[in-house]
Amino acid sequence: MDKFGAVIIEDEPLALERTRDFVEKIPFLDLQATFDNALEGLAYLNSNEVDLLFLDLNMDELSGIELLESSNLDCQVIITTAYEEYALKGYELDVTDYLLKPFTFQRFLQSVNKAREKSLKTKQTVVPNFIFIKTENRLEKIVLDEIVYIEGMRDYRRIHTTSKKIMTLQNFKELQELIPSNLVCRVHKSYMVAVNKIESIERSRIKIGDEQIPISDTYRNTFLQVINLKN
Repeated sequence: MDKFGAVIIEDEPLALERTRDFVEKIPFLDLQATFDNALEGLAYLNSNEVDLLFLDLNMDELSGIELLESSNLDCQVIITTAYEEYALKGYELDVTDYLLKPFTFQRFLQSVNKAREKSLKTKQTVVPNFIFIKTENRLEKIVLDEIVYIEGMRDYRRIHTTSKKIMTLQNFKELQELIPSNLVCRVHKSYMVAVNKIESIERSRIKIGDEQIPISDTYRNTFLQVINLKN
């Protein structure tokens, strides 16, 4: 059984001890660290991989809500608090569950199982990091993160990657169906670009290495949405 790394941020000593005891009773939970203030906890979260955070809301210096609003946590969050009025705000911040103190072990276990099931579903729907492209008489494997840009050349598309160039008869529509647009985005009738390879954008031109790639009006709005410049 895979371990589920957990962290507790709680400034009430008795509540911290109770949550720690509950965590240690569950075989698949691995308690990585505990903190009695949000600032130290946040510093740990920013530099370590964590699966699940048990977070109190009412703390000095930085509250649990402020921590959630000011950070981009890459873990599930279960709020533990004595204050019911923050429940709606918690769910607006996409927490996994909201535990009202004093909570029973049964309710705690229910919450943890919910987090674990959510994690398993996420892992099952992970998109592969590669595709296969038809080229000549074979299928060529391409790692998505290695794509730099794709250009149209009459009947062919040339895929430029960090390690090779591949010619394919597959059209842009087929490539767009294969590759998530947040990774490689259509910007022109003759070009798709890897978003993470863009060095700069000036007027209607994208700079990637030595290449200047045009942005057409047809694809401008979608492209700007992908790079978060327009809602």
